[in-house]
Amino acid sequence: MTSRFLLAACLALAFVPAARAATQDVPTVAAATAADTVDAFSAALQAGEIARAAELLADDVLVLESGGAERSKAEYLAQHAAADAAFLKTAHVMRGERTARELGDVAWVGTESEIHASVDGQAVTVQSTETMVLARTAAGWRIVHIHWSSRKKP
Repeated sequence: MTSRFLLAACLALAFVPAARAATQDVPTVAAATAADTVDAFSAALQAGEIARAAELLADDVLVLESGGAERSKAEYLAQHAAADAAFLKTAHVMRGERTARELGDVAWVGTESEIHASVDGQAVTVQSTETMVLARTAAGWRIVHIHWSSRKKP
């Protein structure tokens, strides 16, 4: 249960765009658009709209978290997406600093968050970091890599 919670907590990193902190670093329009894609993915997952979230993932997305890997959109959707969405429905995410950069047809978005949730009836606070790498396609930015990391706040 703990590893599933940590995966879900990591996913919650940027899932509440309205809970943004004042500090943000989005230096170009393209990087801002990539960050908007990350926010759209996060919002869709939190709303339980897994099909909408899946549209923003590349077919060969690589998801790394807690020493594990899911090597495709199909694998992520089959293994963790539903549990991540269920966790996020009750979590409160306070987004902290964000950095977004674009290098031609590739962009990366790094986000820090604090997540407040209840796990097995116990209130927990988690510090979380997320990196998403996106590729520009004819359909817009698509997420090609996700790395989530979190730890309980002392």
